[in-house]
Amino acid sequence: MAGPLPIGDPAPADGSLPAQAAVGAADRTFHAYVHIPFCTVRCGYCDFNTYTAGELAGARQSDYADVLIAEVKFSAQVIMDAGLPKRKLSTVFFGGGTPTLLPASDLARILEALRNAFEIVEDAEVTTEANPDTVDADYLRELRNGGFNRVSFGMQSAVSSVLATLERSHNPENVSIGVAAAKELGLKTSVDLIYGAPGETLAEWRQSVETAIAMQPDHISAYALIVEDGTKLARQIKAGQLAEPDEDLQADKYELADSLLADAGFDWYEVSNWSRGSENLSAHNISYWASQDWWGYGPGAHSHVGGVRWWNVKHPTSFAAKLAEGNSPAAGRETLSERTRLEERVLLEIRISEGLSVDLAKKVNPDAGKLIAGFIADELVDAKAAIGGVLKLTLKGRLLADSLVRKLLAD
Repeated sequence: MAGPLPIGDPAPADGSLPAQAAVGAADRTFHAYVHIPFCTVRCGYCDFNTYTAGELAGARQSDYADVLIAEVKFSAQVIMDAGLPKRKLSTVFFGGGTPTLLPASDLARILEALRNAFEIVEDAEVTTEANPDTVDADYLRELRNGGFNRVSFGMQSAVSSVLATLERSHNPENVSIGVAAAKELGLKTSVDLIYGAPGETLAEWRQSVETAIAMQPDHISAYALIVEDGTKLARQIKAGQLAEPDEDLQADKYELADSLLADAGFDWYEVSNWSRGSENLSAHNISYWASQDWWGYGPGAHSHVGGVRWWNVKHPTSFAAKLAEGNSPAAGRETLSERTRLEERVLLEIRISEGLSVDLAKKVNPDAGKLIAGFIADELVDAKAAIGGVLKLTLKGRLLADSLVRKLLAD
C-alpha cells in the first residue's frame, strides 16, 4: 500500500466541481485512467496503491468491475452537472497494480462503460499494463476484441538476480512471448524497465536494454529506481542488507540506455520514454505532461479537471462502500492557483522533447533569462532552440532536469 494521501480540502459527497473546472474546458482534451489495485505479491520497491489477496478486507476482485462501472456512471453525472462541454475520451489507460489479474472480459466491460458514458474518439489509444505471467494469446485477443489497442508489459529487467532483488516474480522469458503475441494480434506494445536495483551492474543493465530492443516493441520506458519511504526496499537499505543506488552509476545507465535506444531507432520524447517514431509515443502520458483533463477511476486514483485536483480513498472496501451509498469516493481535493498551475507546467513541460517555452519560464521567474544563459553555458539546453524561445534539454540536461526545475522555480 502506498503512503498517506495528500492533505487537501474536504471533497463534497456529491462530487460537485467548482466553476473553475469548466473554464477553458473546450480547449482541453479529456482522458481516463483506470486503477486496478490488485497484485499477487508486493514487490519490495513498490509504493503504488496495491493490495494482495490477504489485504482486501472483504473486497472481492470478482466485484471490482461493477464497482468501477458505478464510478464511471457517477462521474458522467458530475461532469454534466458541472456544465462542462461534452468531450469524448482521447485516451484510456488501465494501470495498477496488475490490471491483467482481472478477466479480460472485466476490463472490456469497464472500457465499454466509459464508451457509453463519454464516447471515445476514433482510433484513440487504449492501453492496459500487463504482467507477462498473466496473459497469453487468447487473453490478448479478448482485449483486442474488447477495444484495447496497446499493451504495456512490466519487464523491469532481463536478469533473474535483479528481478529477485526487486522481488518481481514473473518469468523473464514470458515478456518476449507476450510482446510477440500482442504484435501478432496487431496491438501496439510497450516495455517498462527499471535501472539502479541494488547490485545491478552496468553490464546487466545493458543486457536488459538489449533484450528489450530485440523484442522490437513500439515503445520503451526506462525509470530510475527510487527508494520510497515505507517500502520493504527502504527498510532493507536502512538495515544495511542492500546497498543504496549509486547516483553516478544511475547516470551511466541512463546514458547507456539512451545510446542503445537511439542506435536501434528509438527517439526520446520524455526524459524516461522512447518510441519508434511520433506515432508510437504514449498519447496518454503526454496528456499528463500537457496538463490536460483526466478522471482517475479506482481506489487512490487522482483526477484533474481545469485546475481542480482530487484523489479517491485508498482501500477498495472503503471505495466500494462510498459508491454503494451514492457518494463520491473522493477523500480530498484542492483547487490550484494560477501560480501553481504555471509552476506545474514548468515542471512537466521541461521534461519533454518539444521543450518549455522561454516566455513561460520568464513568467514564472523574472530572473529566468540569467538562469537560461547559465543553462546554455553549461550545455544543459540546446543553445539554438533556447535563442529561438524554447528550452530543449540536452542529454546532460536530462540527467539534471530536476535541478533545472528547482532553479527556475526558486523564489
